[in-house]
Amino acid sequence: MLRLTAAFVLGLALTSAAAAAPCGNTSAGFEAWKADFAKTAKRAGVKRKGLQALAQTQYATRTIAADRNQKSFKYSLDKFMQVRGADAIVAQGRKRKARNPEFYAALERQFGVPSGVLIAIHGMETGFGNFMGDSPVVSSITTLAYDCRRSEFFVPHAIGALKLVDQGSITMATKGAKHGELGHTQFLPGNALTYGIDATGDREVDFYNMTDALASTANFLRKKGWKPGRGYQQGEPNFAVIKQWNAASVYQQSIAIIAWRIDN
Repeated sequence: MLRLTAAFVLGLALTSAAAAAPCGNTSAGFEAWKADFAKTAKRAGVKRKGLQALAQTQYATRTIAADRNQKSFKYSLDKFMQVRGADAIVAQGRKRKARNPEFYAALERQFGVPSGVLIAIHGMETGFGNFMGDSPVVSSITTLAYDCRRSEFFVPHAIGALKLVDQGSITMATKGAKHGELGHTQFLPGNALTYGIDATGDREVDFYNMTDALASTANFLRKKGWKPGRGYQQGEPNFAVIKQWNAASVYQQSIAIIAWRIDN
């Protein structure tokens, strides 16, 4: 009952945000929107550090440009996999699995997700941690929450980012992708807050630590309904769970194909 109440209160807070702080398509209204959004964030449970971070955010012009120009998701599957370097991900992924088989086996025992799936996501998202983004996470995700194109989708993730600041998982200096995704597997902040796991035992959830990031990814997939031992290609039970990771069809298919090639 407490969970339902909390969700209801957050829902009311986000609804009132939409009414009090209209979205915008330019930077012109961003500062006024932030002032209103701070009230919503506070009602949603964001505390001092998170509110300070919100006050410091800047309108992310590069994020808006990237959001308007997502051409790769319109490619054919073959073209998309070629552009994303599928063959290299498979080759490197097999080597990573062979170097540390017990690590991936332990994750599969705990969460039920095959190593190939986690390795494929890791490779697809950041080239195995080689590039985790160069955009300030908090400013990026807050800008998207303000932007009219998909404000409703990004508002909960902006709240999540501010709460991650409160708990010390990220700071204003934390860099990620242009849409605010963070860490080795590029979690959106709301998902990071919900599904993040401290797998190293240091009492911190660090998405820039590979162990925490992959365990959190496996936890996300499990909580979304992953069925251990079942297939994950198109038409098989776990493909529906892969679809929860990314909305683009070519991305979903690529993860499934690359994962199978790594594991077989």
